[in-house]
Amino acid sequence: MRSKKMSTAVKDEKKMALDVAAWAFNIVTSVGIIIVNKALMATYGFSFATTLTGLHFATTTLMTFFLKWLGHIQNSQLPWSERLKFVLFANFSIVGMNVSLMWNSVGFYQIAKLSMIPVSCFLEIVLDNVRYSRDTKLSILLVLLGVAICTVTDVSVNAKGFIAAFIAVWSTALQQYYVHFLQRKYSLGSFNLLGHTAPIQATSLLLTGPIVDYWLTEKRVDAYNYTSISLFFIILSCTIAIGTNLSQFICIGRFTAVTFQVLGHMKTILVLILGFLFFGKEGLNLHVVFGMSIAIVGMIWYGNASSQPGGKERLPLPSTIKPEKQNRLLATELDEKV
Repeated sequence: MRSKKMSTAVKDEKKMALDVAAWAFNIVTSVGIIIVNKALMATYGFSFATTLTGLHFATTTLMTFFLKWLGHIQNSQLPWSERLKFVLFANFSIVGMNVSLMWNSVGFYQIAKLSMIPVSCFLEIVLDNVRYSRDTKLSILLVLLGVAICTVTDVSVNAKGFIAAFIAVWSTALQQYYVHFLQRKYSLGSFNLLGHTAPIQATSLLLTGPIVDYWLTEKRVDAYNYTSISLFFIILSCTIAIGTNLSQFICIGRFTAVTFQVLGHMKTILVLILGFLFFGKEGLNLHVVFGMSIAIVGMIWYGNASSQPGGKERLPLPSTIKPEKQNRLLATELDEKV
């Protein structure tokens, strides 16, 4: 009995270490790509965000082909209908976010990003039979309140901006839900799922990206003055994007879309803190510090509340999951609760 308890404790410690490593990987790559893209767009004028994302997925595709050739990615199956559905959500998410940022004020854009958490909760409740405890719900509200105090300033909205934000929020929430859903349903690892979806996403974005970018910026990507320095930053951005794409799939696979969104706001807090450290105390005021404190308390509370029995649990799995896979999924069910 004692040996069994020790084995469980070791397993829990190992899982926690892997969870922390996965999240640290996501934070490092996400912050890194933000810095590189900001330099690329603000300093060197490469304002073609959709096309750049297509290049990111093209690089990721090459990485998955190389790993498959080395034997690190095993053959797996994913129906084409599922691939196309996922890519549709993902592409609408990318374009929707770009358009929302262009048509809306920064304040409303931040509110739209915050609304992804309740939308993700709704999807998990309706589609995945997940139920939350009172403490888990309250901790999510506390995170939303804290981040809103930190980031939401002027709020103005128009009809077309609202439509763009609505599409961006729902497509992003659906895409993140589908990452977790497809990995569970088809027993896919992060590399496998990327291998199935990245080539389609790269092709579709590289074909439509220049058109979308011209519509948004009235500039042609083929007319851009490419220099050795700008090419270096494009290649660096694509290289970091491999880690960003992979870490997102790893994190959502290990956690859930809701947990990914809640913890994701920690990156917002870190960006604010780093901004204060590197660019002085301009903008550092009492309400921002107060908001950051509330958000951090909410995140800690969420981690504790959702890990408690009944804090966040999935009811019996839908009958659509194949019986032979259901046994494997039930065996790892506890590992998926965060």
